[in-house]
Amino acid sequence: MLWLYLHFPHLLLDHIRRSREGTDALVIVEGSGQKVIQACPEARDLGVHAGMRLKTAISLAPELGMVRADHQQEARILEDQARWLYRYAAHIVLAPPDGLLAEIGSLQRLYGGLPAVWQTVEQALDERQLTAWPGIGQTPLAARLIARAGKGECTSDQGHILRTLGRMPLPAAEFDSRTCTRLQRLGLNTLGEVFDLPAAELARRLSPETLAHVQKIQGARPDPQSPWQPPHHFRQEADFVQEIEQSQGLLFPLQRILSELEEDLCWRQQDTDSLLLVLHHRHEEPTRLRIRTSGPEHRAEAFLNLIRLRFEQQPLRAPVISLLLSVKRFLGREAAAGQDLLGETQDLNEAWHTLMSRLQARLGENALKQLTPQADHRPEQAWSASEIQRNTRPAATDNHLLPRRPLWLLQGAQPLTEAPRVWFSGPERISGGWWDGQRVHRDYYIAQLNNGQLAWVFRDVRDGWFVHGWFG
Repeated sequence: MLWLYLHFPHLLLDHIRRSREGTDALVIVEGSGQKVIQACPEARDLGVHAGMRLKTAISLAPELGMVRADHQQEARILEDQARWLYRYAAHIVLAPPDGLLAEIGSLQRLYGGLPAVWQTVEQALDERQLTAWPGIGQTPLAARLIARAGKGECTSDQGHILRTLGRMPLPAAEFDSRTCTRLQRLGLNTLGEVFDLPAAELARRLSPETLAHVQKIQGARPDPQSPWQPPHHFRQEADFVQEIEQSQGLLFPLQRILSELEEDLCWRQQDTDSLLLVLHHRHEEPTRLRIRTSGPEHRAEAFLNLIRLRFEQQPLRAPVISLLLSVKRFLGREAAAGQDLLGETQDLNEAWHTLMSRLQARLGENALKQLTPQADHRPEQAWSASEIQRNTRPAATDNHLLPRRPLWLLQGAQPLTEAPRVWFSGPERISGGWWDGQRVHRDYYIAQLNNGQLAWVFRDVRDGWFVHGWFG
């Protein structure tokens, strides 16, 4: 087997920087807040580096932004990275707090060779603005050690991998300090020198656990890895170094999160019609905004437009320190009807849902009505206005059995003042209304008038001709 390990040296820092528009100096400090553990390039240019005391860092960069390390947050961010890597490899293993392991030996034929796999992962990392040190090994532990040492190369040559491992100093091989001291007392300073020791001698002089560690690196002992499975929901957060006081400042991180949501939905081949946006404030209860669409949707631009409209109607009541966007409701994506050979579709459902969603976001969910058919043959009595329904799947109807009806029905029939140029269909006789005193007896036709308009005309029992509607 062949394994790829991704080591993220400053995962939390990359996560924070992705949600910021500026390029100010930023550092991650340890839980006690006394020491810098991660520094961005701008901070390093000012002389700030990992391991430095925070007071010293502030003296070098007075405007330095600081975020305190949070292990739970780091675990969540690592799972976010596993989600996108799962699109390229099925066997993913989480290696907290800053690593991901993926089995890639079986992917070489799919991608066209190991270089193509390597390039695909590098491109995905670049698109997500993530810094990662990759490493490839015949065993999970070998790939991990190579990646964490920054010695990763795009090769599956076992001899080359073993030589790279052999040159590593003992601390880089992840031996504990006590084991390193004992090995050095034996005159051993590199992992290759440890490889040369007989297994029985290594176990006798050190411990069976040390032997097991070495054998897992070499592949002489099984090292099973339990695969990670992606959760059945989408959840992304953005944390801010400085409080956001205007909703306009939230659009930049939301655009990134929604782009990742679009990628996730396309990968799942699913849509959604409900998003939950939670805005966290320092001294207030969180603001919860439920963003709904009138139908299945997956486009980031459509979601962002709806959120922008909600912000216009509902300004921020307090500065925002972080936001959360989650999706738990997923809808199966039906095959688009009416597609041509180029994959383009004439279906207007998508445009209709977009329009309805934007109108509801601006005017309110109860401000719109939709027309509902009624069981009556008379056109003027065959509909009623009702609330907009969020049908995720339209009801099946035998449309080919129904007569064609115009989109624009006139409030009252108007006399036809000219003879139609072309007759397309008819007659369709409609007779009814005797039960309520509004009886009609008409023969309907679809005809084109001299000005090119397509009209729905009828002749009543008195042989009078009228226009009752227009086709778009």
